Amino acid sequence: MIISSSKPFSEILDMLADKESVFIVGCSVCAAKQHVGGEPEVEEMRSNLKDAGINVIGGVVAKAACSVRSCEALEELAPEIKDADAVLVMACGSGTSNIARFVDVDVYPANNTQSLGAMAGDKVIHHLCAMCGQCTIAEFGGVCPTAQCPKELLNGPCGGSMDGKCEVDPEKDCAWELIYERLERIGRLDLLDEVRDAKDRLVK
Repeated sequence: MIISSSKPFSEILDMLADKESVFIVGCSVCAAKQHVGGEPEVEEMRSNLKDAGINVIGGVVAKAACSVRSCEALEELAPEIKDADAVLVMACGSGTSNIARFVDVDVYPANNTQSLGAMAGDKVIHHLCAMCGQCTIAEFGGVCPTAQCPKELLNGPCGGSMDGKCEVDPEKDCAWELIYERLERIGRLDLLDEVRDAKDRLVK
């Protein structure tokens, strides 16, 4: 799941200030689950923009903004989109970029994309994957140090953590504490004996 948060409404108003007709596209997958782009949020955005004097000509929630496949598919969902001179996308950066491929007007993001994460119950879990293209999480018990350790350490903790919390962000659990606990639980502490080279950022 791609983790996103809503931009400040004032920022959205600034982006749309000189637009004559705005269409809103939401996303029923990640954005909807995080309440930043589902049906209720699109309707609320439509109402708030209208109250602010922005002419909103329509809105739709795509099944998945990142998987809309053509202009025709988009217009089939919402024929009035072709009359807009701006599209506001309430999805992640991937969804916003994808929608921009199919419309010949300005496309604006309503959300800030933060990380690749997950949801456990109602809790959003950030930074589970750094999308580095060199996945090695099996060596760390399924916990990714590239994503979850701010220093991206691959051979153990930095020594600055206190009481299992990260030195850089004391609100976060130390990634290496999580790795150790997980490997101990599954009987694979032997994986800690390996020395790993830094990842090659040029490899994708």
